[in-house]
Amino acid sequence: MSVMTRRTLVKALATTPLWLQASAWAQGTTLKISHQFPGGNMAEGDFRDRLCRMFAAEVEKRTKGALKFSIYPGSSLMKTNAQFSSMRKGALDLSLVPLSYAGGEVPEVNIGLMPGLVTSYDQSYGWKNAEVGKELARILAEKGIIIVSWIWQAGGVASRSKPIVDPEDAKGLKVRGGSREMDLMLKEAGAAVINLPSNEIYAAMQTGAMDAALTSSTSLISFRLEEVSKALTTGRAGAYWFMLEPLMISKPIFDKLPKDQQAAIMAVGAELETFARKSAQEDDAAVAAVYQKVNAKVVDLNPAALKKWQTIARATAWKDYAGRSPSCAKLLALAEKTL
Repeated sequence: MSVMTRRTLVKALATTPLWLQASAWAQGTTLKISHQFPGGNMAEGDFRDRLCRMFAAEVEKRTKGALKFSIYPGSSLMKTNAQFSSMRKGALDLSLVPLSYAGGEVPEVNIGLMPGLVTSYDQSYGWKNAEVGKELARILAEKGIIIVSWIWQAGGVASRSKPIVDPEDAKGLKVRGGSREMDLMLKEAGAAVINLPSNEIYAAMQTGAMDAALTSSTSLISFRLEEVSKALTTGRAGAYWFMLEPLMISKPIFDKLPKDQQAAIMAVGAELETFARKSAQEDDAAVAAVYQKVNAKVVDLNPAALKKWQTIARATAWKDYAGRSPSCAKLLALAEKTL
């Protein structure tokens, strides 16, 4: 290319309208999806990885190949806790990640793992169109994040020793809760808390650095925690641990896309929520069989125990969260309307 041609091209790009630049950028674009869970395929494996693959295939189909995706499971692209921040900056395109992991950066998102606040799938999946969901989506958009699929999961407790059902069962144990608020409740129950992502639980329990871990039923299966556990409390009969673990896209990236591609992303994301709910509930039941197979003691959380945990949560986690900012207080008040 001659100097004159290069200069002409640079000048032309400099004067090209932004919308035309965005359109050109979006032609044949490949977006990266990162998550921390084990990889598989669309037919089998961790449903969160499957959902990402189903999403990618369907959006590519609807955009006639204008949008393609590369999926990076097992935190193979970047560390788990770097994903949310990277999306905000536009350095990562999409991620399926527990929202509460970003609580240190955006305190409001800890509402996505608030102990005892969400206790059923009907309640959790009602958030999206309720006031609390709309307000949370607004806050995230301000921070540079758009929720593509609302994904909720109930959780249970894997333990190296006895089952943890009532709050007094956690006393003296080193326990992973999964969020600041969950930790506050556990501390009040007498536990010592451990803070790490779910993909690091196995090693911590294997070495004895951790006695027990609260995490989703799917993670209890996918990370093979039955190999390092002697007891399981399931979430199939009710849970105080419900996590919002959405598929999200970077708003700076999303805003560059043409309207038809944006529409395809949001439509497919919404359609996959049915698959996510069904899969999560299936895992709530399947996890019991996985642990029974290795002779672990499997128990369910009973309503009386759930109420005890909820009482502690109100006095600790909920109170602390509401006191952090007017924004947090507003979100909690809106969430309580769904109880």
